[in-house]
Formats: sequence, C-alpha cells, structure tokens
Amino acid sequence: MQENNQNFNHLKIHTQYSICEGAIKIDDLKNFCKEKKIKSVGLSDTSNLCGALEFSEEISKSGTQPIIGTQINFKFNNEIGIIPLIAKNRYGYERILELSSNSYLLNKDDFLPYCDFQKLIDKPEGLIVLSGSLGSLSGSLFKKNKLQDLANFYRDIYKNFRNDFYIEIQRHNDEREKEFEKINLNLSHKIKAPIIATHEVYYLDQSMHEAHDALLCIKNKTYINDKNRFKLSNNHNLKSNEEMMKLFSDLPEALKNNFYLPFKCNFKANYSKPLLPEISSDNEIGPDQILNEQALIGLKEKFNNDLVILTNDLNKKDEIFNKYKLRLEHEISIITQMNYSSYFLIVSDYIKWAKKNDIPVGPGRGSGAGSLVAWCLSITDIDPIKFNLIFERFLNPDRISMPDFDIDFCEEKRDLVFEYLNKKYNGSVAHIITFGKLKARMVIRDVGRVIGLPYGFVDMICKMIPFDPSRPMKLNECINSEPRLQKLIREDNRVKKLVDLSLKLEGLNRNFATHAAGVVIADKKLSTIVPLYKDQSSNLLLPSTQFDMYSAENAGLVKFDFLGLKTLTVINRAQKIIKEKINKDFNIKNINYEDQRVFQLLSEGKTVGLFQLESSGMKDALINMKPNRLEDIIALVALYRPGPMSNISVYNDCKHGRKEPDYLHPKLKKILEPTYGVIIYQEQVMQIAQILSGFTAGEADILRRAMGKKKRAELEKQKKRFIDGAEKNGIAQDIAAGIFMKIEPFAEYGFNKSHAAAYAVIAYQTAYLKTYFPNDFFSASMSMELSNQKKMSEFYEELKRMKIKVIRPNINECFADFTSDKNNFYYALGAIKNVGFESISNVIKERSKNGKFKNLYDFIDRTNPKDINKLQLEGLVKAGAFDSFNKNRKSLIDSIPNLILKSKNLHENKSISQISLFEENKDQNDFELIVNTKDYIFEERLSKEFETLGFFISDHPLNQFKDLFPKYNIINFSDFSTNDNLKDGVIACTILKIQEKKNQKGLSYAIIKFTDLGGVFELFVFSELFEQKRNILKEGNSVFLNIIKNTSSDVKNYRINVRSITKIKDLMNLAINSIEINDLNLKILNQIKELISLPGETNVTLKIKKNTIIHHYKLSQKRKIDQKIISQLKNTGVSLKIY
Repeated sequence: MQENNQNFNHLKIHTQYSICEGAIKIDDLKNFCKEKKIKSVGLSDTSNLCGALEFSEEISKSGTQPIIGTQINFKFNNEIGIIPLIAKNRYGYERILELSSNSYLLNKDDFLPYCDFQKLIDKPEGLIVLSGSLGSLSGSLFKKNKLQDLANFYRDIYKNFRNDFYIEIQRHNDEREKEFEKINLNLSHKIKAPIIATHEVYYLDQSMHEAHDALLCIKNKTYINDKNRFKLSNNHNLKSNEEMMKLFSDLPEALKNNFYLPFKCNFKANYSKPLLPEISSDNEIGPDQILNEQALIGLKEKFNNDLVILTNDLNKKDEIFNKYKLRLEHEISIITQMNYSSYFLIVSDYIKWAKKNDIPVGPGRGSGAGSLVAWCLSITDIDPIKFNLIFERFLNPDRISMPDFDIDFCEEKRDLVFEYLNKKYNGSVAHIITFGKLKARMVIRDVGRVIGLPYGFVDMICKMIPFDPSRPMKLNECINSEPRLQKLIREDNRVKKLVDLSLKLEGLNRNFATHAAGVVIADKKLSTIVPLYKDQSSNLLLPSTQFDMYSAENAGLVKFDFLGLKTLTVINRAQKIIKEKINKDFNIKNINYEDQRVFQLLSEGKTVGLFQLESSGMKDALINMKPNRLEDIIALVALYRPGPMSNISVYNDCKHGRKEPDYLHPKLKKILEPTYGVIIYQEQVMQIAQILSGFTAGEADILRRAMGKKKRAELEKQKKRFIDGAEKNGIAQDIAAGIFMKIEPFAEYGFNKSHAAAYAVIAYQTAYLKTYFPNDFFSASMSMELSNQKKMSEFYEELKRMKIKVIRPNINECFADFTSDKNNFYYALGAIKNVGFESISNVIKERSKNGKFKNLYDFIDRTNPKDINKLQLEGLVKAGAFDSFNKNRKSLIDSIPNLILKSKNLHENKSISQISLFEENKDQNDFELIVNTKDYIFEERLSKEFETLGFFISDHPLNQFKDLFPKYNIINFSDFSTNDNLKDGVIACTILKIQEKKNQKGLSYAIIKFTDLGGVFELFVFSELFEQKRNILKEGNSVFLNIIKNTSSDVKNYRINVRSITKIKDLMNLAINSIEINDLNLKILNQIKELISLPGETNVTLKIKKNTIIHHYKLSQKRKIDQKIISQLKNTGVSLKIY
C-alpha cells in the first residue's frame, strides 16, 4: 500500500488555456499520462477554468485522476497576485467557478481580473489553497521585501483553511527561488502550516523550452535578446516520478503531502443533460401545452393572413388546413417527447420581440426551416409543406445531439435582442468564448517579432503562406507547397530558426475572443454551472462562458445562434429608402416571387451585389440555367459547391429539354421531378428511403447521416434495411441495390433544402430590389461596405454598366454615406480611405447647416480641426473631393501642412473671439495657402486615386497607353469573349484584385480581376505563368494579356486561358528605330528640341515648314525616343511617322 502511494503528483499543470504561458494541449497530456501510467495530474491554469471540463473528461479516459484547480488573482493589502486553488469536492468546484467568474464580472479594471482576498477566506469549505510560486501573490510580496505582509497573508489563510493550506516548495532553479524557499520553510515552521513539493509544468518535454521562452516573450511583448526580460529556467517540463523524488529527497514531509493530496479530492467534472429554462404561464400551464396552443393559433393566423390558398372551394380550404394541422400535431408530438418545447418557445419569444420592434430577422436558416411548428411560431418565414421540407431532418427521437436554430438578424440591431435577453434571463445568459490561435501566419509573425527579425522580412515570409479561412493549412503543409519558402529555410539560418520555433508553438491558444453570435441560456444562474469571462475593454453587453462551444454544450448549456447577416441590413435600409422616397407601403415580404423581370436579370448573370449569387462561377451557372422559378434558385444555392457542382449542367440540360431526366424508378418521379431527376437535397434521399423502402422519417435521417459520414459498417446495415424494405414494396432486389448505389454518392454531398430555400428567398429579394430600385439598392449595399475598397470597385463598375450616373467625390455635392436621387448617384465621402465616417459626417452637417463651401479657406474656416487631420485631407485630395476648388492635386497635397496650421489658428482665434484681418476677404486667401507646384502626371494622379478609393474614378489608366493599341491589335475583353470567330488575341487591362490560391498539388495559381476600357472581368492565371510573372502581377499595374479560347469536344462552352503577360510600361520604354516628325513650325521647335534632347538609339528626321517650303533635317546624333516621349510629342500637335 505504501509503495503504491509513492507517486509524485504534478498538481500545477499549465495547459494552453493559460494564454501564452502554458504550452500543453490536453490531448497530448492525455496520451502522455496513458503512456507513462501517471496516477493523477492537477489542472492549474492562470486566471481561468476554460479547460476544466475537457481536462476532467479527457484525462479520465487515460486512467489518470484529474484534479481540478485554477490560479485566481486576489487583492491583499493593495497587492494583486494569483493564488492557486484546488477543488476537493463539488462544493469546492462551484466555489472556484464563482470566484473565477467574479474576478471578471465584479472587477471593472481593464487590465487584470481579481477578487478581494476576503471573498476567499469567508468560505473555506471544499477548497485546498496552495501558497503559490515566485510568480504568485506570495512571490510578489517576497520580491518586494514585504515579509511581514507575507507572514500575515499565510496566517490568514492557515487560520481559515488549516491543513487544507499548503506552503509550496519548488525547485526549478529559477532566479531567487532558493531564497524564497528558505523564507517559506521558516514561515511554515512559525505558523505550523504544512509544506508541499510542487512543480510548475508549462510543457511536456524539455526540448520545448526554447519555444516556450519565445511564447513568454509573445505574452510579455518583449524580445528574446532583451537581457532584462522575465525568464524561466529549462526545468519546467513534466518530470518523472524518480526525478521529483530525487529533487526533494531532503524534504520527506513535502513529498508525503504531495503523495497524499489527491486522496483529499473526490470530484470530477462530468457532462450534463441539456438545462433549459422551464417555461410556464401565469396559470401554471406547462411548456408542452403552451407550445400546442401557440402553434395552433399561429397556424390559423397564417391561413387568415399569410398563406395564399389557391381555391374558393370551402371544403378544399378545410382539407388543406387539416393537412397542415396533422403535420403540426405530428411535429408537436416529437418535440414534447424530446422535451424540446421550452427551446421552441424561447426562440419564438425573442424572434417575435425582434419583429415587433422593427429588427429584421432572416426567413430561416439550416434544417430548422423544415419545421411547421417553427413557421407557425414565427421562428421562420418558410412554409415547409409548400417547399416539401422534412421536419425530421431537424429533430427526431434518434438524434444523438440536439439541434439548434440558427437565426439571422440585421447586423445593426442584433445587440438590441441581446439587451432583451439580458433583461429577461438576468444572470442566466451569456455569449460563448472562443480562442484566437497561433495559426500558420500568426505564429510566424509573433515568433519573427520576438526573435528580432525585421518586420518587412517577416511580412514577406507571411505573404508566402496561403490565407484561406475556408481551408486553413498547417505550417508544414504551407512549407511543403511553397518552393520559395523551402529555399529560404535552406539558405537562411534565421528563417530556419523562425520556422522551427513556429512549428512547436503552432496551434496553441493566443488570446481570448467571443463568439458573438453564440448565446447560451440556462435554467439557473450561469456561474453555478460554468465559469464566466468578460472583457472589460469590449462593449459587449453579455459576459461569455469560459468554456468553448463544445465544453459549454457538454456542461448542459443549450446554444442559440444569433447570426448577424449583413444582407438583412441592406434589405432593411433599401426598404426604408423606398418607403421614404417612392412608395410608403412597400414591404419586401409582399413582393411577387414569380416576377419574370427578376429572373431575366438573373438569367443575364447581372448579379453584382446579390446575396449568394455574386461569384463569376455563379454568374455563368445562372446564364446557362436561365432560371424562371424560385425552385431553380434553391437548386443552384444547393448545387454550387465542390462535389455536386458537376450536376449543374445535368440540371440545365434536363430543364431545357436537351436531355431526358432519370427518375431512377417510377415511384420517385414526384420527388425528383422538381429537380429534373437530379438528387440535390438531403430531404430527397430521406423521401426516397420512405417511399421505396418504408423507412420512417427518423430512420431515413439515420440513413442520410450514415451515407454522409461514410461509416461502412453502419452503411451496410442501412443498405440491407433499404433493400429488404424495397422488396416488401414489390421492387426487385437488384433494382433496389442499384438505386441505393445511385443515391449513395448524392447523399454524401446532398444539401439541406431547408437552408437552401431560406437563402434563396433572401437572394431573390436582393435581385428584386436591384431590378426595380437599383439606385436605392446600391445606396444601401455600398453603405454597408464603406471600408471594403475592393467591393467598392465591383459596385462602381456595375453602376457604370447600368448607366447610373455617379457623382465623383466632391466636398460640396456628396455625403458621408452613399445617396441617390432620380438622376444621380452620389459617391460616399466616408468610403474614402482614412477619411473617417464620423469626421466627414460632421463636415457634411456644417455644409447642410450653412451652405456649400466657397473655397478651401471657407472649408477650413468652417470645419473643426479635429475633423480634418493630415490623413483625412490627403484622402479627400487624392480622391478629387477638392477638384472644384483647385484641380492641381499635387499642389493641394503639398499645401496640407499650411491648411492644418491655418485651421488651428482660425479655431483658436474664434475660441478667444479674435478676428483675422483677412477673414472677410476669404476668396483671396486660397492663393496664400496653396503651394505653387506642378501637378501630378496622369499616371501618378490615377495611382493616388487608386490608393485612396481602390479603383479609378476620374479616368482609366489605359487611356495613357492607347497609342500602343493599334500596334498590338488590342481588343476589349467583351468583344473577344462574344465573338465566336476570334480564337486568340491581345487585350490591355489593369489589375484590380488578386486572389492567390493553391491547387491540389500545392502549387500557387491566381484568380485575377481585371478592368479594361469595356468593363471588368476575371481570369485564371495558372501556376507556371503566375510564378513567372509574380513580380509584375500587382494591383494597379496595367498589362497586355495574350489570351486564347480553349474548347473540348464534349463541352459547349469554352474557357479563356492566359498565355502570356506583359507589363505595358516595359513596352513603353522600348527604343524605336527611327521617327519622322512632321508639321513642325518655328513656334514649337524649342518645345520639340527639349523633348528629344537626350542621346539614344533612334534616328530622327524633322520636317519644318517655313512659309510654303518644307525643309528636311536629319539629326546627326541618335536620340532617346520611347512611347512616353511619342505621347508627349503628339500633345504638341505634330504628326509622326514611326519606323
């Protein structure tokens, strides 16, 4: 027995939840414990219990006893520091939940969460207190030489906790540790408190020390080579039993107390069933009856108000109503059976409140849109019977995990719903925490900084790492797929060290964040179930759970998703504008969903700004599909994903009669006819199983999941059930097996029709607004994207295509936001880079109040200096907002210091009621303020414009190169793509946007958005060419593309491929063999002489006209003549012959 107890217990494990301090992942710790057969380990993360439930469950699986503890900051005699606590039992666990939560919720300081020390000693039951390391409150008192305070601190704890307080002895060989040990041993002897041997574990293996040292630098914002920074020794790994026994062999009492401490702890945090608030009415009717009553009332209201019954036959109406009522009763029976009535009622309550308070709510999202009860309770706006949606796809008795409703809210007003929830469920509602992680790019940036590499160098390396949130790559994968990075690692030891350290730290938690869309609501005060967190520097109304989404759900909390959907805000804004200006009775919910003008717009691929339909691939799909009903849009939303995308062409061919639909079996025609024989939706797979094989809806959902997860054993079991059921329905075994084989691939990527239908409705609404109210739609859409310059570029090109007149940025015409009238669309000054929406709003208020600005002097005189700093003025000048005062933008840029100084002087004079001598003569003061200098050349002017707007608005950069176009037979992209006779050609274009991606082999390619004089288009640039031309493929550069149409026998459409890319500037600089300058006269001779004064490689002939005689002169020396000089020569009025 004695021998079995001789195990050193690591009670101070710091996992990755000790942010930028611990470097242990719980999964790795579990495997380590299992391999080493460790008896017990204790969690001791700093300032949180984020990992408590995960730690408890996972460590238990390895056969190791989990001991739950944490380190919480306490304030003692104006000193704040951590005290390690351990839960002995459930009460102790609830105490550390409470203390950890209160350290965040009751403390208003931004920088440090803490509790008052008295709160700890008031209730000592259920807790073990450790004195702490050098980094704790006791260590802080020691380092500040407050030894009497330290003694009092220990006495106060010992007085209340007695033998559940231990003074820690640690031997990591850290600075001043031996001195601290002597003090602790002395105080232990004086106050009779027991000592205990402990060890702070920050990483599992000693080889991690250097990387952990870098992690501490990331946390403390210091550098590795900083001699004065905080450091730890290399002894903070998880040492073996033998090592620890040897280390503390001279302190048997400290070892003994360590051996026996786990026997004091008999608590394990366990998973819990869902804990929902119990809903009841004033007369104590339970949630099941309330649900039943409210759903039936809602159904009757739908029939009276919303639902259009296409019959005047009263018997038929009753028949339809009874059909809906039967479905309603069926759903309610499942909901009540699964104790989910409260959940439906809670969701219904806050959605009804939102709608009543003019907060836009989405029509539905996810499988929840398949519920008739949800429709009747106003949770969704999608009639599931009309769209043939299945309730059991959302909820059925065989579901293992409970589903949740994902609800889309208008982004601008979502916080109002949180306010409502906070009032209604005070103390029982919270957001869910998330963790920012050291992912590939982030870890390179952080480690690069702390090891002292230049920012630009690190940034260059980071840009080699692909950034695709939908398919994040690990650092190793990035290195393996990027030859440039591999070369750097081989050739530069600094990069090798950077990558080695980064690989060790990758994936660790870096910071706390909040899943703002995720909310949990409980049946009791949340801090009794989970620990809570609040970032005092944020403006979030609700606290967050310290548990992440998975641990929160495992603790019994039910998640409600409050997603902010920007498109709902766009629709709401557009609707308000339309009501104010055009039709006060307009309501987006009452539009015609069969309007062929809307489908015509979609069929032409004019989808810029439309929800879910904007991508170039989606445009092509719409052009080929030519949708004429909402079902087509639902199908496309579902099909346009990797996997099912290949079925779009089959759908289109069958829709347009080019191919006969394959319904697999006559019994399935009704199910597959709406989608022309293509299995698109998960609901169709479920219906096939029900009709052919007699599956119940719940069984059909199990089949769907089995097919989706590809679990072979479960799939074989379901296949047998499917074939047996089909045989009972008179279908031959081989036919049933064949059908099963055909539907199996579809089930793997089949989409949730409930979700597709809801999002297709929103897509159609945006298309309707664009069709009938384009100006108002774009005002709303662009106002939601003020800071997204690349999106602004797309919108601007679409406005040009639609021939909507855009008023360029103008300080006297435009507004802070996008606005329009019948004739004009006014560009938002708030969309100009660095201008700032609030500042420019103040400027516009002044203009509205006191009239347009007469000149620059008037502008700076009337605006507050706080609203016109250097960056703001530069942005306005570069965008051309002051062109009406002075067209010389270079002059204005150079004058900004004068303008700012004058603005401050005027403001100060006003504040002390002084009047400038020149104030009344404002018109002449512009001259004094403006620096006289030569304006930007054409190219530089447009470059500055692009820099501040993200696109070109006053002119097109290609216009400066038009002289080259005839020489290279340049054509517009639109002409090339629509002319079947042109198979290849050269186009001139400017790069707007580059998306770099990786193919399956890990090679880089790009999707590039270009603009030419005819419009905007996208092209793929494949790996080899992309790598060759990477140096010239920069946003804003103008290039010639040699392109070709590639077709194949089995594809009717063609793909346009890029064969070569040439920077136009390089061609401009090419020397010319000889040139003849005609129509010269003596007046412009000196100007010409200046232009061709430099020596070069071009023979020059001059033809000068004197009176009626033309004289020929061939210059003896060759001159420098390039395309740029040719353009300048033409501007003088001469004619040229180039050889």
